[in-house]
Amino acid sequence: MCGCSQRRRASIFTRQPDGNGPGEIFFQAHGITPIDPQALPQPVLRSVPRDQHPISRKDISPNALRVLYRLREAGFGAYLVGGAVRDLLLGMHPKDFDVATDATPEQVKQLFRNCRLIGRRFRLAHVVYGREIIEVATFRANVDDGSGDREVEDGRLVRDNVYGTIEDDAVRRDFTCNALYYAIEDFSVRDYTGGYEDVLARKMRLIGDPETRYREDPVRMLRAVRLAAKLGFSIDPPTAEPIPRLAGLLAEAAPARLFEEMLKLFLSGHAVASFEGLERHGLLGALMPETAAALRSNRSGALRRMVLKGLAGTDARVAADEPVSPAFLFALLLWPAYCRALAGLQAQGMPVEEAQRRAADRVTLHQVQTIALPKRFSLPMQEIWLLQSRFSTRQRKRVFRLLAHPRFRAAYDFLALRLAASDSHAADVEFWREAQQSSGDALAASLDASAASGEDADLDGAPRRRRRRRRRGATASE
Repeated sequence: MCGCSQRRRASIFTRQPDGNGPGEIFFQAHGITPIDPQALPQPVLRSVPRDQHPISRKDISPNALRVLYRLREAGFGAYLVGGAVRDLLLGMHPKDFDVATDATPEQVKQLFRNCRLIGRRFRLAHVVYGREIIEVATFRANVDDGSGDREVEDGRLVRDNVYGTIEDDAVRRDFTCNALYYAIEDFSVRDYTGGYEDVLARKMRLIGDPETRYREDPVRMLRAVRLAAKLGFSIDPPTAEPIPRLAGLLAEAAPARLFEEMLKLFLSGHAVASFEGLERHGLLGALMPETAAALRSNRSGALRRMVLKGLAGTDARVAADEPVSPAFLFALLLWPAYCRALAGLQAQGMPVEEAQRRAADRVTLHQVQTIALPKRFSLPMQEIWLLQSRFSTRQRKRVFRLLAHPRFRAAYDFLALRLAASDSHAADVEFWREAQQSSGDALAASLDASAASGEDADLDGAPRRRRRRRRRGATASE
């Protein structure tokens, strides 16, 4: 996608289920949280001139350039900042272009008629060009000036409208690769934290002491894994070392925020690399403890193969610009936990159908305590699981009822995916594939013929052994 294409703005500026407003969501998205100013590294400016870096204005959104030039002409500093600069240095095409400036939000609004100010906790300017939004943020200071414009609650920065310098702004960011500034005045790249060299070395490195920064905001551990997966970066050893030790701190994060992070991890086109990164750095158990336990106990590795195959399919769909359902994603990620719970309930002698419902409810209930999975996704997820046992039916009425089920296609795709773990479902996959391709009359005739002959048959005529119906009150041994 071209860098000047219309911006697909994520919903990080809408109010979230845990009550976070635009200001706090901005901090989370950009890795900005309160830190001890004395613990910050001293910024050291390195200016990379235009002839020594690959960024060209033709790769920058024309609307972002308009904002940069107008700010500059009005006498303000104006810089393209963050992920856009990083991606341009890597030869990638950013979808979002953010601007940092020393102009206050009110001054920005005076310059642009198409500007609106958002957020009371963290005042931002949005300059709107049709469907594209250029976000303009004012440099924030590292210290409280006593004006009351900075508030910290329980270690979280919930209001910050104390303005500072570009040096202050740079050292407050999370990773060095996100603390780069492209100056429109001379087309240089300004680097205050060593991020330019880190981008060239394809390395993720935290600004400041890693353990301190993770304790300030544990979700930074997920951001490290996600960005490393997206960019193909390695995580600097001092940045990676505390992650397994501090993984338990994710329990302190808001479940709604962790849900948003899960979508970023797995629906951005790098799901396989993200999953492997979570495993490698000890974070999978903190996010999905029952899935992690089930994968450890599955010695054959069949469940892990299935998960990885499903995530590879998700990446392929994202690359092809095809939709991916979060319900299907979580059905895949929590399937190992469901299988383990189901086996445990059946081992206790619980009837199959009741065990299936209990296992689905149990896994969902336990998981939402960590990740706030909305019901609009958890209920379809459970339907996908519970429909799996119905694919063995060949009774005419039940076959047509299942084909008409609104969740049939997702459940069938899930059944096909299960072949990565075991080929025992191959006959069912083939039967339902043929059933979808056959006309209703042809399917009915085939099912009637198999019923009349006393056998269940595949659509290609291959006989299937008919199961004897158990008498009421009969025991399993009978």
